[in-house]
Amino acid sequence: MKILRTRAASVSRQGLCTALLVASLTTAAVGASPASGAFGGDPSPGPDNPQRKPHGVPNLTLPDLVPRPGASGKPGSPAGRGDTPDGSTGIPVTALAAYKNAEKLAAERYPSCHIPWQLVAGIGKVESEHAATYGLRSDGTTDNQILGPRLMGGQFAEIKDTDGGRWDGDAQYDRAVGPTQFIPSTWESYGVDGNGDGKADPNNIFDAAAGTARYLCAGNKDLRDPADLDRAILSYNNSREYVNAVLAWMRTYQSGQVGTTPDTGTGTGTSPRPTPPWSGPKPTPLPSTGNNGGSGGNGGTNGTKPSRPGTPSTPSTPDKPKPKPDTPSKPDNPDKPNGGGDKPTPPKPPAVSRLDRVGDEQLTATAGETFTDQPTVRALTADGKAAPAGTRVTFEIVGLRTEARFEDKSRTATVTVDKDGKAIAPKLTAGRIAGDFTVRATVDGKGGAKITTDFAGTVKAAPAPRATSLERDGKDDLTAAPKSSFKEQVTLKAVDKDKGKAAAGAMVTATILQSDKKTPATTGPYFLDGGDTPQRRVTLVKTDENGYVTLPKLFTDEHAGTYVLHLTTTDGAILDLELTVTAPATATQTPAPATPSATPAKKP
Repeated sequence: MKILRTRAASVSRQGLCTALLVASLTTAAVGASPASGAFGGDPSPGPDNPQRKPHGVPNLTLPDLVPRPGASGKPGSPAGRGDTPDGSTGIPVTALAAYKNAEKLAAERYPSCHIPWQLVAGIGKVESEHAATYGLRSDGTTDNQILGPRLMGGQFAEIKDTDGGRWDGDAQYDRAVGPTQFIPSTWESYGVDGNGDGKADPNNIFDAAAGTARYLCAGNKDLRDPADLDRAILSYNNSREYVNAVLAWMRTYQSGQVGTTPDTGTGTGTSPRPTPPWSGPKPTPLPSTGNNGGSGGNGGTNGTKPSRPGTPSTPSTPDKPKPKPDTPSKPDNPDKPNGGGDKPTPPKPPAVSRLDRVGDEQLTATAGETFTDQPTVRALTADGKAAPAGTRVTFEIVGLRTEARFEDKSRTATVTVDKDGKAIAPKLTAGRIAGDFTVRATVDGKGGAKITTDFAGTVKAAPAPRATSLERDGKDDLTAAPKSSFKEQVTLKAVDKDKGKAAAGAMVTATILQSDKKTPATTGPYFLDGGDTPQRRVTLVKTDENGYVTLPKLFTDEHAGTYVLHLTTTDGAILDLELTVTAPATATQTPAPATPSATPAKKP
């Protein structure tokens, strides 16, 4: 303790909080007692259970473990011995009732687990702030559904849809659901009807809290055993920072430093749409192990101290100016306004507490085009009001394999909020590469902590141009003599007239017809198939990237006449070219000269 006091004297309040937390976690990880409970058949969540994989970004802010001086308000309370700690320890009345109900149900159904309601409350605090910012109602529902990000891979796990969109409204990918952020498939295995209404709904905090208790107790755990407690929390989120935060809040609530706050729901669905659960630093997953990540004696960290918790982003209350104790006020001056005393220090603008998306989180465009929707967010303070004027929001395009850019060709753009706290990103261009990316909006919160929210961007591949028109590259007449070949090989260009672009990859078929343009020719011009067999119908290789293709050489047999080279594409383009095989020239007779007379004419 002497070492601890020495350290406490030399660090800030937050540093002391971290040191005390490390000490409490280390104490909890030793002296394990054997588990003795028997649970009603639920298997322990295995290392591959999706609940333990990265499925969102929980709030890793720690409570301040040092009481504020004289915070109790009791007469004679000595400095540093107040009863109220810094940080938000209030729990909405309905959430508190749900947590205590979960403890009661667990004690009845699996009494050897010994789960305290404060542990369930720690999960609820870290996962959704007890659903307070989502409009929690007295029946356990919320004005706004609590959904984590789409689990499409990348910074989170990739979890394809398991519930047909029943709970999360997404039939392609799963999303964590409800006040305690259950993965839909995990809820199917561990969900509980906590309020007796005949259905188990992860969106209702009574059901969610009871399901959380069941999940944490699964596998015959006795949560008085620190090793079982560690394993239970790691099975919810396989991160040491996550375990630290949940345990810190649990012990804060167990210390009696908790009060109730009013429910926030209107019952009309008119509460502002909140940001999905927590947008702060992402917890670091632990390596997967055979014992679900826990290891009893050292809490699964191989003897190292727990890593530093994430930077807080959501302040509990706005900063207020504190009066200086024992400083005598200056005498009033009647000649000055307000008595001429000290000029009051203007309060600091309230810090940003939330960053809510406005509109759909999914942005979609076709390669080469501009996105219709612009990412838009609203920055709000803790009391739900618009962020102060001058608040700057930065939008960043995240993803290595994307050419998506803002209209000035950059990956980042900084925007100042309007009077409603709204910030609209510049227009986005899709680029040429199809695929997914993220647009991340970031704003500075209390103490410079970063508050973020993400938009999912998708660039769809552009449809291939259709070869709706064929053009000949060249104008010379196509004429040849019998038993020879055409001097010029025909080159074609396929074009998509609707788009005005060349049609790459188009298939062109060439057929030799008689002059009536209907009857297939059996004599006259022909192609060779690579051997000596004449062919009068061939399918050409595909057009190149510029839409061009050159026909094979055309030969002629002994038959003269006029023929038609009929060219078609699968997209309906038609081009007919006239082929002429000239007849051979005929010899013409020249009159013989007069034969001279054998008898000379007589002279007169």
